[in-house]
Amino acid sequence: MDFVSIRIITDDVARLVEFYEKATGVSAIRATEDFAELRTPSATLAVASTRTVALFAPGSSRPADNHSVIIEFLVDDVDLVHANLAGFVGDFVTEPTTMPWGNRSMLLRDPDGNLVNFFTPVTPAAIEKFAR
Repeated sequence: MDFVSIRIITDDVARLVEFYEKATGVSAIRATEDFAELRTPSATLAVASTRTVALFAPGSSRPADNHSVIIEFLVDDVDLVHANLAGFVGDFVTEPTTMPWGNRSMLLRDPDGNLVNFFTPVTPAAIEKFAR
C-alpha cells in the first residue's frame, strides 16, 4: 500500500487552489472547475468542490469543518517560507518554532480554516529521518 493523497472539500475550489499554489510554489493541475491537484514527488493535495461529495456519499463531508487534521509540508527553510507568506497568510497560528522532536515548524490556517504545518528538520535525527 502507498499513501498518495489527501483531499480537501471546499465551497470555493479556485480560492483554495490559489492559496495552496502561492503557499507551496506548486502549480495545480485543474481537471475541472470542481477538482484540482497539487502534485509533489511524495503525495498529492487534491481540492474538490462540495458538488463532488454527492458522487461518493451525499452529506458525508462538510467544507471548512476540519478540527482534527493538519496538512503538512516538508520544506527546505521554514523561516524563508514564513517570510514569503507574511503578507499573504491572514492567520499564523504559530511562528517558526523548533519542536522537541527536531523539526522547526510553523502552523497557519488556509482560507477554509484547515491547519497547515510547514516544517524543516533541524536536528541530526530529524534530518536523517527525512533525508531525500
